[in-house]
Amino acid sequence: MAQSKGTVVLAYSGGLDTSCILVWLKEQGYDVITYLANIGQKEDFEAARKKAVALGAKKVYIEDISREFVEEFIWPAVQANALYEDRYLLGTALARPCIARKLVEIAQREGAQYVAHGATGKGNDQVRFELTCYALCPNIKVVAPWRLPEFYQRFPGRRELMDYAKKHGIPVPVTPQTPWSMDENLMHISYEAGILENPKVIDHGQRGRHGAEGVSCICSLIGNFTAGPSVCVPVKVTNAGDGATRSSALELFVYLNDIAGKHGVGRIDIVENRFVGMKSRGIYETPAGTILYHAHLDIEAFTMDREVRKIKQGLALKFSELVYNGFWHSPECEFLRQCIRCSQEQVVGTVRLSVFKGQVYILGRESPQSLYNEELVSMNVQGDYEPADATGFININSLR
Repeated sequence: MAQSKGTVVLAYSGGLDTSCILVWLKEQGYDVITYLANIGQKEDFEAARKKAVALGAKKVYIEDISREFVEEFIWPAVQANALYEDRYLLGTALARPCIARKLVEIAQREGAQYVAHGATGKGNDQVRFELTCYALCPNIKVVAPWRLPEFYQRFPGRRELMDYAKKHGIPVPVTPQTPWSMDENLMHISYEAGILENPKVIDHGQRGRHGAEGVSCICSLIGNFTAGPSVCVPVKVTNAGDGATRSSALELFVYLNDIAGKHGVGRIDIVENRFVGMKSRGIYETPAGTILYHAHLDIEAFTMDREVRKIKQGLALKFSELVYNGFWHSPECEFLRQCIRCSQEQVVGTVRLSVFKGQVYILGRESPQSLYNEELVSMNVQGDYEPADATGFININSLR
């Protein structure tokens, strides 16, 4: 047995990688405390606790951070209309700083010098986890096994990891026949690796929250956004069909996931640019996030000044890149969140929409802060507008 190196808090999922890492860290001489974040994934948390204990964890933390994930991470992304490379709604990127924040908190509570994670050396998550840890606790030491030669040379691929799991009696849900990687939280489910690494392979699977075609009836919803102290966050969603209403942040988001998932909303298959410099293929399901993206985009266009909105769109692009790259706690990202929050002070109203076979349709909107002037824009009345003024406007714009 190796000499004791101290205590490490491991961000634990119960899957193949972190289960093997737990055992490997013990082999290296660490006392291992595991931390499993309940962030909305479908998980048998009690089974995960028993598994971690059976594998030698000194202590097991299971923390429900679902509500703070929605209110403190998802809502700012909704306000920003955050979209990475025009398509990705940042489900994993938003979750990582939320998880890592609690990881640091537990390490400090336990007096642990080290934290560890199972993120690979090729991906974005290693950056997201560690930048958050260092921002919140600069003296923390990170153990990243997938970047240590003694680990990745011993386990060059998933097959070797599965052999290790078998040898040490570690039950894992992954088999050589289905070696894709899945990550789930309230915001989304993602699939990558394995057979999906070939970008030509057509993925016919409808896993996660989605039905194969989407149900055949239209579901009509009414979403309300409020301004004030909370500054443009969803406050209520009503199903126009049965009158069901949800108003708390977590309850509202879970309900939209259920409704949108049944209708096949929010599923994309993309190739994206990772921060570390390579392209990767990912399949994402973001049901509630997709509905809220379209609803907020509509009420914002209805209530925000044109030139302010252009500036805000630029801020949103930068915000999305920072979040994707792991800089949630950077000074520039905190500054952008404040700017975006300020831009939302007049963004309030109600949007009526429907979901049907994978699509979100905006049906109408109203707001006490609307900048839409029905009389001014009408084709039937002149209103406070002199059509002859447009002649000079056109002539001046034609000069160049």
